[in-house]
Amino acid sequence: MSMHQEALEHLGRVDPILGRLIKTVGPCTLRPKDRRSPFEALVTSVAFQQLNGVAAATILGRVKALFPGKKFPTPEDLLAMPEERLRGAGLSRAKTIAFKDIAAKAVTGDVPSRRALARVPDAEIVERLTTLRGVGPWTVEMLLIFTLGRTDVLPVTDFGVRKGFALTYGWKDMPEPKALLAFGERWRPYRTTASWYFWRALDVKIPD
Repeated sequence: MSMHQEALEHLGRVDPILGRLIKTVGPCTLRPKDRRSPFEALVTSVAFQQLNGVAAATILGRVKALFPGKKFPTPEDLLAMPEERLRGAGLSRAKTIAFKDIAAKAVTGDVPSRRALARVPDAEIVERLTTLRGVGPWTVEMLLIFTLGRTDVLPVTDFGVRKGFALTYGWKDMPEPKALLAFGERWRPYRTTASWYFWRALDVKIPD
């Protein structure tokens, strides 16, 4: 049985419309990036906030180029890098401050390691990490899904999830986060897999 098979069977059983989307898209290929630290994941997410993917990747590439010979800077590297050089790579002032704050909190252990987060419940991780500059619930939800591999995350403010949901269910307007949260109760404990399929719904033609 594939790692997602149980989730797909459950979702198809409790929600036939979502089941139809699952058949259209095919197998779930979501795999967490298990070599990425929470520090790296948060910095990367902040870099991508409010920018299209290509622009964000370009800026993040320029930031990483400030640290030759390293795949990704350490928290200490980022703290030692002058702000004007980070700004010169294309980071806004707000994102530069956020990078520095995340790095400082990683050094003190307030941004824990993957191992330290292994047994911490999702809601507690959101509560702890949203105290960081520039880190809101969405950023932590992306960490939960794509780095920590948590299986029951529904990012109700995510544009792609809301849009994919509206397309799947034939809603004229995107659902409000509160309405999506209530609707999504039926998908527990596999709301991450449901979210992944709503992202994919933007790329496929859903049968009537």
